[in-house]
Amino acid sequence: MSARNFITAGRKIVAIGRNFSEHAKELGNAVPAAPFFFLKPTSSYVQAPNPIEIPQGCEVHHEVELGVVIGQQGRDIRASEADQYVAGYALAVDMTARNLQNIVKAKGLPWSAAKGFDTFTPIGDFIPKSKIADASNVELWLKLDDQLRQSGNTRDMIFNVPQLIESVSSVMRLEPGDLILTGTPKGVSQVTPGQILTAGLRLPSGETLSELRFEAVERQGLFRIEDHV
Repeated sequence: MSARNFITAGRKIVAIGRNFSEHAKELGNAVPAAPFFFLKPTSSYVQAPNPIEIPQGCEVHHEVELGVVIGQQGRDIRASEADQYVAGYALAVDMTARNLQNIVKAKGLPWSAAKGFDTFTPIGDFIPKSKIADASNVELWLKLDDQLRQSGNTRDMIFNVPQLIESVSSVMRLEPGDLILTGTPKGVSQVTPGQILTAGLRLPSGETLSELRFEAVERQGLFRIEDHV
């Protein structure tokens, strides 16, 4: 399988939590002493021109992130060898039903519903590894209706990409097409139906490698938040 096809062929999305200290602080969370992660279903991927769907009753937040696309299978990968397992990268947004997440967290329950709705992982095209010389120096930004909400650099990550690959692979096997979401900078805010979300990934030189544009719409269906809390 070509890693370029990760959106359709990848088996899992591994999302790192609280990997930017200022983001952890803005939500009132402790800064982690070691990486921790959660899983998102690959059915949550969405690409433009399809919209982001906002479930009724949910306060949905955006979290712009650098995604790392795994190129070959590996387990117990040392950080010093992690680069050879990277096929490339992708610009992503981790959407979160924050009020639902807060309720289930308080009950000690999993976050799967809050993170796993259809369209809750807006994703860009595959970026070959050769395009990014240093994944620890990439700029990320996100706007809502042309208002800048998030702007950060991966140099501010608490744990860098090799450390994340070592940590995740010590628990579960990484496979070609898997995506690791590396965390988000501060500035997360609510997205409501009718808004336009745009995001970008650029090099320190100013070269833009990926841009996303999505409309947010109201989700139609059976979901009711009261049935899940």
